[in-house]
Amino acid sequence: WNEKVNMVSRPDMAHFWERHIIHSLMLLKYVDFKQKARVLDIGTGGGLPGLPIKIARPDLKMTLVDSIAKKMKMTVMFAEHTGLKDIVCLTARVEELIDKPNYQRHFDVIISRAVARIGVLVEWSRPLLAPNGSYAFLKGGDLTEEIAEARTQHPGLVVTETPISCFGIPSFTTDEKKIITCRFS
Repeated sequence: WNEKVNMVSRPDMAHFWERHIIHSLMLLKYVDFKQKARVLDIGTGGGLPGLPIKIARPDLKMTLVDSIAKKMKMTVMFAEHTGLKDIVCLTARVEELIDKPNYQRHFDVIISRAVARIGVLVEWSRPLLAPNGSYAFLKGGDLTEEIAEARTQHPGLVVTETPISCFGIPSFTTDEKKIITCRFS
């Protein structure tokens, strides 16, 4: 599949499990996903981080959204092939969901991996976040400026930066991988 659709960058294939699957699953280590939580994965691309999380936590009600049709087609095929239940794959921009009443204030947790700046992700999806819902974004590098910008753009946004560590995988600390969690106070 990857050779035809380029779901994951070809140079990354040698480190696929470490850089993509385990990295995605780190959200489960650091974020409290309540039983049967409704989760939205923004910009899922090849299904990351949503698919690995859904496989590990089949109770979650997962919605994957991306605007690139060929990637979403493969994501749908994977979900069907593995028999995953309570999963919705949408070919759309997340902003398009705002006008759909069944998605407004619907999601308990909104996740994303390397899609956009924190403030932009919140702007795109805030109308979709359930009351008392939260965000969890996989990011990397120095995020000081980006966090300050998000707090300025969205008064009341509480942002927490947590470095990811995974025993036996040194790149998780050398690449400065982090989980950014946000919620409104």
